[in-house]
Amino acid sequence: MRDVNEHTITQAVVDRLADTPDPRLKTVVTSLVRHLHDFVRDVEPTFAEWQAAIAFLTRTGQTCDQHRQEFILLSDILGVSMLVDAINHRMPEGATETTVLGPFYVEAAPERQNGADIAGPLEGTPLLVTGSVATVGGQVLAGATVDVWHADDDGAYDVQQLDALGGLAGRARFRTDAQGRFHFWTVMPAWYPIPDDGPVGDLLTATGRHPNRPAHLHVMIAAAGFETLITHIFAADSPWLESDAVFGVKTSLIADFAERPAGTAPDGRAMDRSYRHLAYDFGLKPA
Repeated sequence: MRDVNEHTITQAVVDRLADTPDPRLKTVVTSLVRHLHDFVRDVEPTFAEWQAAIAFLTRTGQTCDQHRQEFILLSDILGVSMLVDAINHRMPEGATETTVLGPFYVEAAPERQNGADIAGPLEGTPLLVTGSVATVGGQVLAGATVDVWHADDDGAYDVQQLDALGGLAGRARFRTDAQGRFHFWTVMPAWYPIPDDGPVGDLLTATGRHPNRPAHLHVMIAAAGFETLITHIFAADSPWLESDAVFGVKTSLIADFAERPAGTAPDGRAMDRSYRHLAYDFGLKPA
């Protein structure tokens, strides 16, 4: 088609996609073109605004490296990551709700025995975590793998300070016992800002938003025959629960990290100082 204009160009582009061999790709790109063109017609950008948008996306790509994925961060703060998560995890009653994986998951986390202290050199208020894993019908799941990781009391993850820590800390992999239970010790995580020194941070500032996430514990649970659960448990007394920068908070995932006095902890450990205790039961969705 020659001489396209603002009214005919969308169909002209769609027509060029007619011979796309992969039907799913054809569907996705066709929809992208239609929605993108409608967006442009809606906002009617000037050339200067279009160039600014191209420059922003270019900077976003240039900020990505093996340690940082700025495009995922952009997806997070625009709510796309949580929308994709919601579409792909429509959960039945009794199943724990999901949320985003986040950028600090480590696949080869050290496997530890139940009751271990995974804090290592991390300092802060001791935290006991006790939990269980079951089906949506309440049947306990023995031998499920439970990956956990969290920020320290300054809001930093171990992978952000490996040289200072000398290795991984505040993360581990456990297996549930015959009753589907697991427990471990660590330190209380703090709320923290997402990386805001790049183009995503500039966009947050320009739109009057903060970069902060409430305090949380990451949990990933896997068991044969069930969907792998990726979620957070948020501290009920943390700030930013109502305005999480990446829209990850769900009411069912907010829990009391209860303050406990010195004495004998629920797992029998003698504590000479006060500590916090998180107790949470997880339900898995059948695959």
